[in-house]
Amino acid sequence: MIKLILPVALTVIGVAGGVGGGYAMRPDPSETVEINPCGDTEAQTGFAGASEKEDGAAEQAAAEYVKLNNQFVVPVVKAERIDALVVLALSIEVTAGQSGLVYESEPKLRDAFLQVLFDHANMGGFAGAFTNSGNMDVLRMSLTEVAQSILGADAKGILITDIGRQDI
Repeated sequence: MIKLILPVALTVIGVAGGVGGGYAMRPDPSETVEINPCGDTEAQTGFAGASEKEDGAAEQAAAEYVKLNNQFVVPVVKAERIDALVVLALSIEVTAGQSGLVYESEPKLRDAFLQVLFDHANMGGFAGAFTNSGNMDVLRMSLTEVAQSILGADAKGILITDIGRQDI
């Protein structure tokens, strides 16, 4: 009986202690803390990096992410047989307000994306450690080029939001 009660009691005590500690250590919402690792107390209004950061934030805010409706299924062929299936979900980063353009062009985009994915699979891009950053960067860049050829400059990039491989 003790063997069952002791782990449960320790778990309850641990959770209660964690919740209590988190509650006690939470910051005061009325208190604003400003941390400057350089130790400079003057405001740095002329700092060049600040304007670059603001420009990047404005550019990021001006983007939309459009998730394509269906996943892409890519067969990996080895020795004239299907060795595996790779399933991907893609989103397209576009200029704000251009999501309608993506949905209007989706059949053409899907066709072009499938061709890129098939070529990537045929070159061995989905073999071995297929999710390493080098392989993923090559695939993402190829998909972005195709999206830009169809959508123009409104296509900013491709996000691979989900990927999985099932060996057969």
